[in-house]
Amino acid sequence: MEQVLVGKDVLIHCYKHDGNIHRCWSKGYVLEENDREFILMNYRTMVTESDGRRWYTREPAIYYFPKDKWYNVICMIRKNGVYFYCNIASPTVYDGEAIKYIDYDLDLKVFPDYKYKILDEEEYERHRKEMCYSDELDHILKEQLQELIDMAYDMSGPFRPGFAQFWYDVYMDKTHKRRLL
Repeated sequence: MEQVLVGKDVLIHCYKHDGNIHRCWSKGYVLEENDREFILMNYRTMVTESDGRRWYTREPAIYYFPKDKWYNVICMIRKNGVYFYCNIASPTVYDGEAIKYIDYDLDLKVFPDYKYKILDEEEYERHRKEMCYSDELDHILKEQLQELIDMAYDMSGPFRPGFAQFWYDVYMDKTHKRRLL
C-alpha cells in the first residue's frame, strides 16, 4: 500500500452514533499508514469540543487507529510512564478530509503498571438507548472492550513495552525536533 499520508499532518474528527461531531483535533502527524492501521503523533494540539470549548493536549501522544477494529488507543507519554486512553469506537477511516471515527462512549484507561479502569459505562447505557444502538452493535462493542483488556493484560499490540517510545523516536527522527520531554 502506498503511504500517501506518512509525514503529513491530518485533521482528526470524532463523531457520535447520531452523526453529530463530538471532538476535533487540529492535527495529527502521520507516522504510519498501512492496510491495517494509522499511527499518528501529536503534542500541544488544539482540540475543539462539540460545544465550542477548546483546549490543548498536554503531552506527546501516539495515536493507534486500527482500520478493522472497534477501538482506538491514545498512548500518552509522561515522565512517569505511558498512560493509555482507549476509546471504544468504529473502525477508523480517512476520507480525504480527516481521520474519522464514531465514538461509542465506553473508554478504558490503562496505567503504566497495566492496571486499568473502565470509564463512562453510564454514558454508554444512556446513549445506547437514546441513539438506538442495536443489540448486534452492543455485542461488538463489549467484545472489543474485552479485547482491549486482554491486550493490556498480555502487554500486546499498542500496550507492548516500547511501542509508544518507538513511534515517538520515529517522529523525532522524521521531524528533527528536539526531545519534547
